[in-house]
Amino acid sequence: MSTTQSHWLVKQEPSAYSWDQFVQDGKTAWTGVRNFQARKNLHAMRKGDYALFYHSVIGKEVVGIARVAREAYPDPTATEGEWVCVDLVPEKALPHPVKLETLKTHPVLYEIPLIKQSRLSVMPLDAGTFAEIVRLGQAAS
Repeated sequence: MSTTQSHWLVKQEPSAYSWDQFVQDGKTAWTGVRNFQARKNLHAMRKGDYALFYHSVIGKEVVGIARVAREAYPDPTATEGEWVCVDLVPEKALPHPVKLETLKTHPVLYEIPLIKQSRLSVMPLDAGTFAEIVRLGQAAS
């Protein structure tokens, strides 16, 4: 069993579930994922892994850092199929949300899964990419 920590990016429309609501709730089951590749990514998430929280559609920006609190288990919102969810807890907001435009034009980040597979709702990030996005979110724009 590997103890290496993995990094992720999860997407959500803020009109459906925003970072602020997530922080207010203190924890959430990341349910409703109905894409096979995203399901595979949920299965790969381990307790303690970090995930960037991305607001899609409205805002289109990375707004915070979450942590996996519970590994994959059956999604209670699924009426058929073997869909899973994980539990996430908010870790901290980024002082300066990182806009999609910034990611697209960044010399290192322009080929991350968010850009290449824009419809994927749960995606892996390598540690360097994760750290660079966090760094951008700490710096003044």
